[in-house]
Amino acid sequence: MFEILKKSFKTGIVTGQYPPAPAGQKISVAPTAQKKAELFRKSLTIREVDTGSCNACEMEMNALANSVYDIERLGIHIAASPRHADALVVTGPVTVNMEGPLKDVYKTTPNPKLVIALGDCAINCGIFKGSYAVTGPVDQHIPVDVRIPGCPPRPAEIIEALTELRKGETTFTRWFRKLSGEP
Repeated sequence: MFEILKKSFKTGIVTGQYPPAPAGQKISVAPTAQKKAELFRKSLTIREVDTGSCNACEMEMNALANSVYDIERLGIHIAASPRHADALVVTGPVTVNMEGPLKDVYKTTPNPKLVIALGDCAINCGIFKGSYAVTGPVDQHIPVDVRIPGCPPRPAEIIEALTELRKGETTFTRWFRKLSGEP
């Protein structure tokens, strides 16, 4: 047992250390998306749609709901049905089998709706580019309002993008600014 403890102390902490985010990757928010998002400043309900990803982006989306990131405190909720969603978060390149269901989900989501392409695969097919099973990135099939790059994007980057999209003075942002001592 002492050998294991000795080895553990010698090795140190090796988990939970993200490599730094690549420089130059910028979250892209379409100008029309800001206008659509005005209605969702206080509350936004998202529906995640996997169109053929490796599930890394889904893991980061799941992390948004844990006690560390807790997106519920920001007024962002995850819906089980596209009929209850304000925004679709699409992950992965669009595969042959998911092209039809993606368009159906898009039609089912009530207007005004936002579409967020999450991860490199949804934006430009990522590592799946050129595959026989991929029909292209999300924006070739449905209009995309926000692009969040990364493979996968970290939960903090996803929250930053959703906050940027919903930019505006809310009760929470006033409270948070006051708490952090910002003017």
